[in-house]
Amino acid sequence: MDNVILFLDDAEIDIFEISDLANKMQISKTRLQPTLESLVKRGLLSRIEKGKYCRHNFRNEYVIANFLAPDGAVAYWSALNLHGLTTQFPNTIFVQTPKLKLSKTVFGVNYHFVKVKPSKASGYEKTGYGNHAFWITNIEKTIVDCFDLPAYNGGYAELIFALNKAKLNSKKLIEAVKTVDNIAVIKRLGYLIEVLEKGNLGQFIDFALSCVNDKYNLIDPQSDDNGAFNAKWKLRLNVSEQDILEMGNNVY
Repeated sequence: MDNVILFLDDAEIDIFEISDLANKMQISKTRLQPTLESLVKRGLLSRIEKGKYCRHNFRNEYVIANFLAPDGAVAYWSALNLHGLTTQFPNTIFVQTPKLKLSKTVFGVNYHFVKVKPSKASGYEKTGYGNHAFWITNIEKTIVDCFDLPAYNGGYAELIFALNKAKLNSKKLIEAVKTVDNIAVIKRLGYLIEVLEKGNLGQFIDFALSCVNDKYNLIDPQSDDNGAFNAKWKLRLNVSEQDILEMGNNVY
């Protein structure tokens, strides 16, 4: 039993799956399982879920999120927060994943898993180091994902603020919207980038204009169907340009 703790100490392992630890220690899972359960009872380890454990004092919620959904990444409002693009702190960790997984609470933290098509599970980058590393959507993909599924961010005003504050790359932004494949999102982003006068995104504006179709979409899909029509972007402005500018500068 003590050999397991010594091994975790020497290898600097704070969180692990039983199969990985068994391979590293060159023993069978069957032999290792009762030892791990005994260490949990003694308070030296904590069980995250079946087959997944961490040291008793390890509580990095983002690393745990990635262990709960290893094919996914921290995304949406949680990613906005980690990228420093929101003034609010979400009380739930949002995780994008191509596989179905039910929401759950671990060590008092709520995890919400958003299942997307495998083609949308992209734009991931790794942050952190060693056993504390985890996947997160990059800034461009985070912004696009939040426009694609606005229910998982802190509200439209927070999203406009994030868009205005973010330092975006046209090429990465085009890659992100192609992955999400939502023309309404492309039109909204193109229009908002023009209104907010974000520089160095001319390549994205040209791409977005080439995608404009004849259907009118609301600039804020979660608000009432009213407002002026913008023929260039085929959008109905149920949020005024003045309000958008105030949201972008966090003075609403």
